[in-house]
Amino acid sequence: MKDITDKFGTLYYPKSALVFYETTGTETTDMYVEHFDMDESGTPINAHPLTVKEAEMLAKTLQTDEERSRAFLKPKGILPTNILHINPSDKGAVIWYTKAQQRQLYFVNGLGIPNGTAQVSPMLWVADKSSLAVFALATNRRPTEKTPLHYAPFFNIYEKGNVCMGTVSIDIKNSASVEEFIQAWEDYFFNSYFSHSLCADLTRANIINLWKDIINTDKPFPIEALKKNNKTLKHLL
Repeated sequence: MKDITDKFGTLYYPKSALVFYETTGTETTDMYVEHFDMDESGTPINAHPLTVKEAEMLAKTLQTDEERSRAFLKPKGILPTNILHINPSDKGAVIWYTKAQQRQLYFVNGLGIPNGTAQVSPMLWVADKSSLAVFALATNRRPTEKTPLHYAPFFNIYEKGNVCMGTVSIDIKNSASVEEFIQAWEDYFFNSYFSHSLCADLTRANIINLWKDIINTDKPFPIEALKKNNKTLKHLL
């Protein structure tokens, strides 16, 4: 199983606090900033006026956060050819595709499917910072707006393509490049356990028998088992 502990969230502890005071009832408004340290229980202690050095540290931190935000979804170099659309909004959104490939897959015991590697179909991915939807493609060709989409032949998928991530902790960093963004989502998807069907008839064949037949073999994914969902890529733009 791939180690993805580096993608777990970081736990932050209270270190200090600022209190802003403002005068009232006068023609001019004066402000005063007081700095507090925090003890181990998170209680403010050691109150003192904010020093120039502390103000400079605060400004540096704010600048770093702004720089990270500007870096979100920027490519590390030339934009990868499998990226189809980028919307650099607050939550970010990317559409990309992957060709048919061999992947490690995990299934809960109740499905009766052993863990192992199998060929998966070409896929279309749609993700923002907190959610993922996936669809299947019939060929490895780069999709166009007119490319028909198929239901993703996996468990934990709703009819509209949204993925139920269960207890997986999603942590997409504000500084993530577009390459890191799509790699993180693919890792989250394939390194989680497939557990149950959320709707019926996502494939033409029985989905359990389908995966039982190709898991831990070199068989290509049976494209004929895919079922169209009457949508094209244009519907997602």
